[in-house]
Amino acid sequence: RQRSKSRCSSFAPDYPAMTLLTPATTHVYSPAERPLTPEEARVLGTLMEKARTVPDSYPMTLNAVVTGCNQKTSRAPLLNLSDAQVQEALSSLKSLTLVFETSGNRATRYEHNAQHGIGVPEQSAVLLGLLMLRGPQTAGELRLNAERWYRFADISSVEGFLEELQTRAEAKGGPLVILLPKAPGAREPRWAHLLSGPVDASAIHTGNEGSSASSSPLEARIAALESEVDSLRRTVQRLCAELGIPPEAATMSHPGQN
Repeated sequence: RQRSKSRCSSFAPDYPAMTLLTPATTHVYSPAERPLTPEEARVLGTLMEKARTVPDSYPMTLNAVVTGCNQKTSRAPLLNLSDAQVQEALSSLKSLTLVFETSGNRATRYEHNAQHGIGVPEQSAVLLGLLMLRGPQTAGELRLNAERWYRFADISSVEGFLEELQTRAEAKGGPLVILLPKAPGAREPRWAHLLSGPVDASAIHTGNEGSSASSSPLEARIAALESEVDSLRRTVQRLCAELGIPPEAATMSHPGQN
């Protein structure tokens, strides 16, 4: 019987030892290790903005990103980036997994991965995007400027997410925002992002003395209208392409003309 048992055991397959597979850890971007350049911050913020305000034209082409970076409203400071500068920034952001490249029918398009790449919730990503595009702002200004991105219930909700970003653990990449000292004559302190490294509060106060109205409701309305016009223009171009009509003919035609 023992011999029979040994024969049976000799037929048992020799399975390898079982190993437990653990998912690969996702790298979270840390500005302390590699701060964003001003150009990279503008490009990333622009992608984040357009993804929410003009989703019909998103992901974006290089030309659309350049236009969004250089627009004259909802931007502080104003920049005049070239195609080459924006392309370089996009390539760098891709290497940081903060931007993805997608291939469309006619042109390469780009989309952001800020929320997952930085490792923050949606509301925090919105606040970081606004700070990258408009510079330092109070909690009240952020809530107003975020209307087309995300509707915060009240200012205290904004402050709660800002405080979470300020006290972010070093293991997760460290703080992402800082509360600046109150500027002379200001009623409330402003917040700034740290994605581009430490902030010089004195330089910010000096550079923004004449731009206190940069986040006014009028500017917000102008920015909203510009975004709507841009979305309508792209819709018309798409419809013209589907119908085989030159875009110039659609924009130049008037009621009553044949």
